[in-house]
Amino acid sequence: MKIHLTTIPGSVVAPRGFLASGVFCDIKRLGTGKGSEKGQKRDLALIVSTAPATCAGMFTTNQVCAAPVKLCIQRVKRGRAQAIVANSGNANACTGARGFNDALEMARCAAEAVSAALKLAKPLDAEAVLVGSTGRIGVPLPMQNVRRGILAAAEALGHTPEHAAQAAEAIMTSDTYPKQIAVEFDLGNKPVRIGGIAKGAGMIHPAMSRTGARPAALAPGASAFHATMLCFITTDAAIAPGPLQTALEQAVANSFNRITVDGDTSTNDTVLVLANGLAGNRPISKRDAAFEKFQAALSHVCAELAKMIVRDGEGVHRVVTVRVTGARTLADADVAARAVANSPLVKTSWHGGDPNWGRVMAALGYSAATVVEEKVDIGYSAPGSKKVLWCVKRGRPTQVSFANLCAAVAQKQFELHINLNLGKAGAVIYATDLTEQYVEFNKGDLSAPGTPGG
Repeated sequence: MKIHLTTIPGSVVAPRGFLASGVFCDIKRLGTGKGSEKGQKRDLALIVSTAPATCAGMFTTNQVCAAPVKLCIQRVKRGRAQAIVANSGNANACTGARGFNDALEMARCAAEAVSAALKLAKPLDAEAVLVGSTGRIGVPLPMQNVRRGILAAAEALGHTPEHAAQAAEAIMTSDTYPKQIAVEFDLGNKPVRIGGIAKGAGMIHPAMSRTGARPAALAPGASAFHATMLCFITTDAAIAPGPLQTALEQAVANSFNRITVDGDTSTNDTVLVLANGLAGNRPISKRDAAFEKFQAALSHVCAELAKMIVRDGEGVHRVVTVRVTGARTLADADVAARAVANSPLVKTSWHGGDPNWGRVMAALGYSAATVVEEKVDIGYSAPGSKKVLWCVKRGRPTQVSFANLCAAVAQKQFELHINLNLGKAGAVIYATDLTEQYVEFNKGDLSAPGTPGG
């Protein structure tokens, strides 16, 4: 559905009734005061609705998931929340019972600090606070620093774009820039706003679900989907938990679950939405046109944030849209696109500007999709262009020149078209190349033997 959207400043504080902040509390290097490799980068974010809100969430399907994920899965089932507290520099993953208790303590401390800072007549319930963490695995949170940071963040809450930018910075890890967006649209003659912030640059290949459980399609031997990302979305729309969850599932399916940087797995990926109803619109039902409008706006916000993550991938030089058509089933189209998008050989050839369709063909062949060599077409185009330079038709190379093919893949962004010619199903994946810079960044640090977890 097409909808008129106006981009506005403020990301998560653009919707009415939302406050945000971000502070530095030295989570990554306890006691050194040095912060992260980026210096004293803010590392704790707080987002608060001044009114009770409905909530929805999507979470990693990794069987090893972090304590904040486990906590949020439980709390989102209630359908009500009012605040999100999140830290970077420490994933609070593989930390056992202590880690779960620390996540509970983060929520409790945030509820207490927000109630005091905002002088709430009715104190915020700790169960109305959702938690996110990202960073190194297997290291306990420095809770003294975290508590100090939460108190400071509560005192620093505000509703300006600068406050939202501070929160966006605070959840960054290897990101090179903060990712944020806000839009406004009309819903029943009421202006409604949706804003969001996200982080992610490496370990990106999401396939999130509402419960963190793997979808049935991930049968034994199938390829699991992975992610390291956080996304927090706010809206002043009036919408019940059920429709909100449905809208989020659809939005994530066509955005965050459509991107890949390296196909690797993490433990903390989370998308959370708070909706406080302060726009004053008639409550959105799944059965009315307002739901379609809200769905379109939420999908736009998620798609834009997801594309920012791909463009900011670790060491990324080129961004490639992989389009598979003509598959027998949607599942076939999806696994074929993912096999190509995550092939190290394909990705390194993209980096080198080499239009190596043989590697694409090989990836299709080992994917779980039904592929008939004599039916496959492969081609390249500029982003959004209908003019495709076909280098393979019906499994055989065409007469197109190598120079023209090289020119097609020399751009910073291009599209790879694959037609399996076996059916009507298709899929799209937004992918990246694989560079020397990615290897350099991720090869490990032998000078830090005390932190082998992540």
